[in-house]
Amino acid sequence: MEQYKRILLEKFDTRQKVITELTNLEAILNLPKGTELYISDIHGEFAAFDYILRSCAGILNEKINDCFKDSLTQEEKNILSALVSYPEVVLEEGSKKKEWYNARISQLLTLLNFVAAKYSRSKLRKALPQEYAYIIEELIYSDLALSDKKSYFDNILAYVIELREAAPFMLGIATSIRRLLIDHLHVVGDVFDRGAGSSQVMDELLHFHSLDIQWGNHDIIWMGAFFGSKACLLTVLRIAARYGYLWDIEKAYGLNIRSLTLFADKTYKENDQFKPILGKRANAYTAEERLQLEKVHQALAIIQFKLEAQLMKRRPEFQMDHQILLDKIDYEKESIIIDGKIYSLKNTCFQTIDSSNPSELTSEEKQIVDSMLASFQGSPKLTKHIELLMQKGSMYKLYNQHLLFHGCIPLKPSGEFQPLVLHQGQYAGRELLDFFEYHIRLSSKNKEIGDDFSTDFIWYCWRGSLSPLFGKNKMTTFERYFIEEAETHKEVENEYFSYRNSKKICQLILEEFNLFHQESRIVNGHTPVKTGKGESPIRGEGLLFVIDGGLCEAYQKKTGTAGYSLLNNSYGFQLVTHQPFQDIQKVVDSPFEQTSLKRVIEHVKERTLIKSTTIGHTLIEQQQELIQLLHEFYDG
Repeated sequence: MEQYKRILLEKFDTRQKVITELTNLEAILNLPKGTELYISDIHGEFAAFDYILRSCAGILNEKINDCFKDSLTQEEKNILSALVSYPEVVLEEGSKKKEWYNARISQLLTLLNFVAAKYSRSKLRKALPQEYAYIIEELIYSDLALSDKKSYFDNILAYVIELREAAPFMLGIATSIRRLLIDHLHVVGDVFDRGAGSSQVMDELLHFHSLDIQWGNHDIIWMGAFFGSKACLLTVLRIAARYGYLWDIEKAYGLNIRSLTLFADKTYKENDQFKPILGKRANAYTAEERLQLEKVHQALAIIQFKLEAQLMKRRPEFQMDHQILLDKIDYEKESIIIDGKIYSLKNTCFQTIDSSNPSELTSEEKQIVDSMLASFQGSPKLTKHIELLMQKGSMYKLYNQHLLFHGCIPLKPSGEFQPLVLHQGQYAGRELLDFFEYHIRLSSKNKEIGDDFSTDFIWYCWRGSLSPLFGKNKMTTFERYFIEEAETHKEVENEYFSYRNSKKICQLILEEFNLFHQESRIVNGHTPVKTGKGESPIRGEGLLFVIDGGLCEAYQKKTGTAGYSLLNNSYGFQLVTHQPFQDIQKVVDSPFEQTSLKRVIEHVKERTLIKSTTIGHTLIEQQQELIQLLHEFYDG
């Protein structure tokens, strides 16, 4: 405490400095809170995710309309919207005259001043590009009604254009506008898998000014793989091969998978069941490349099943013996017994399986796995991305009296919290999520081991029946590959997913996390909302929002949309419905046509001020510390 006081005194070494800071904090506390954007299940769809950030989930066009009303034509508004969202593209399109730069910069500055109205000057200053902060502040605080100030303003603009600094100057203003429109970003899980752009999404998050992340089930297998879980690693790579972006992550993260490719090429043959799902990217692959992925896909699946069987045998406390399927196969008849019933196996690729010890890797498979794991853990870029997930991420988040988590809170059929019984302990509700987080963080401290309990427990988090990130009784990956009968593919959801429609259960969950405020809400991801079947993202009579982003192309046939995101400003919540993203040029040409549909969920009677937020509580604590320091100055 004494050390902290010394640090405080170094910064505020006079009574006047303390008074100034107290006045500043009081002013900030009484400003309206900034706008938060909640987004979930990005699944590597970088272009769609980037568009939502750049358009500020539709807020940008609203602010342009509010700011300029009828003073700009629709064409001028289109140009301005495109300039803020994709300045790099607009500024590259052909040569621009001085008059164009002059008009656009003036409009950008007007819009910047408009969106900064609810922030303090110090907050605005932090949002501005450092190299232009002084000039921008001079320009936006100039009273153009005064002739001298108008001349001063025009001269500065002319000089900026004359020095050929107009383009970077405008780029800086556009970035500042977007930063002020979205004050804080909540990523409610699943950055990774399905799409090819996960590394780009993580790069964007690395540089985002204010965010938190709630780990999703697809994030957790990447984390588990990086911490040394071979079962998680093979799952990550198998999914990448299945959806055709294995070469993309190889290039993005500098992974060495050459030995895998050579092994698969000589060991496996064409197999329709393992053809990659390429979607719109199908034309980007030659027939030879698709066949290579098909073979690699088989190799990864078989090694994954072997490693998972080893892990389940190593961890009987996980109670997953019934899911060890390699031991239940009759390899001569190519059949399997599941729940007492015999099923024929189709499209098999069991070349490397020893029927006397099905879960044992061959010596070549062991070398391949060790090589890939070393490459995965040694990637500098991936190291930064996992560090970000650890620094900004958690199993759940309490923020501004709301509860955020990706998957579920496991419930019994009775609606009570379902406990995980492990090592003579029971963990349910909030305690269950805390237990998982403890072991995830413990695993991160020693990634050299790889088969310790904590690292194996991350794999359980991916597919265990009482994992809050999975929420099903089992994962039927093997059955979907090799058994035609759909009855074996069934994965039964935890009771939570039906109970979250109940207001009473939602209140029970909120209270479990000590949230008793009548404005408190649950924000949940993980499950796509099937809008076409009449499902609503609003559950529990308005207490819970399901915001699976639905950005992944593979889900859009089920959902009928590109999913939802959620906005929360000082007036309340707004739900944003997204349409499938097409391409940047269409946004640049017609930005107002791309605007997502927004729906106001609630409108509070009084605007929420910063003093009522999570950040506000921290500022109030700082205020109390400074008041104490001020008393000490008065006391001499």
